[in-house]
Amino acid sequence: MTSVPMRALGVKLELNGYPSLAGDVSEAPIWASIAIREPKMTDLQFCKVEREGPLTIVTLNRPEVMNAVHPPANFELAGVFDAFAADPEQWVAIVTGAGDRAFSAGNDLKYQAGGGKMSAPPSGFGGLSSRFDLDKPLIAAVNGIAMGGGFEIALACDIIVAVDTAVFALPEPRVGLAALAGGLHRLPRLIGEKRAMGMILTGRRVSAKEGAELGFVNQVVPAAELMTAAKKWATQILELSPMSIRASKQAVQKGLTEPSVEQALKNQSKYPAVAAMFRSEDFIEGPRAFAEKRPVQWKGR
Repeated sequence: MTSVPMRALGVKLELNGYPSLAGDVSEAPIWASIAIREPKMTDLQFCKVEREGPLTIVTLNRPEVMNAVHPPANFELAGVFDAFAADPEQWVAIVTGAGDRAFSAGNDLKYQAGGGKMSAPPSGFGGLSSRFDLDKPLIAAVNGIAMGGGFEIALACDIIVAVDTAVFALPEPRVGLAALAGGLHRLPRLIGEKRAMGMILTGRRVSAKEGAELGFVNQVVPAAELMTAAKKWATQILELSPMSIRASKQAVQKGLTEPSVEQALKNQSKYPAVAAMFRSEDFIEGPRAFAEKRPVQWKGR
């Protein structure tokens, strides 16, 4: 498998003196007086992007710092996921880390301690933690440590596949901070308040096995099988209508914000991805292929 050269739009946000931190060292982003520079095409420096048909694979590529993410990487990843979201030919993405030690150790504390300028894109840490409009499925292939912001990137994905040596934690309170890039909100919704509080208030490390028992890890595999397992999940998703998948993901996410199941049922036809599914070619193709007893040909439109 070879890397496909890819160029992504990088949008630099300067917060005019207001730091916007995420992950291990996050404070709540302060969106005061935002100046946006014109986007420009830049070569990828901090991640790799590969494509296998409609599958995009994004690899966090700073193994020398355990794939910790600093502001330049945040903006680069934001551009990468912007490009993935906008590409009609890309239907599913896998996110993983370079090397065999870490998925991501979270925010690059040394960069901050060295006086590096702190800023973040609107889509949040890793370009994902505050990205709420992506209806395409994301799979986290966690190949090692997933701490703080690294764990929050994984939690922003729809499916988590982890090696049996992976370790998860939200250790921000150990350095006087809090997991404000989504960890404090996504984890309780996934595993329940009491179990989440047990992790959040102690900063304790959780193994992949325990993560599966708690309910935030979908599958635990040996290291040598990680990408095979993640691609198997992707293949199963790709067998289905991408319009239906996007509608389903959006309905789940928006439905969880509704006050009741009754209200979610009433409103679901108004969700954009659900409405798009009803108008799509795939909405006709699926039943037609079934009736004609032939393989379905999804268009994703």
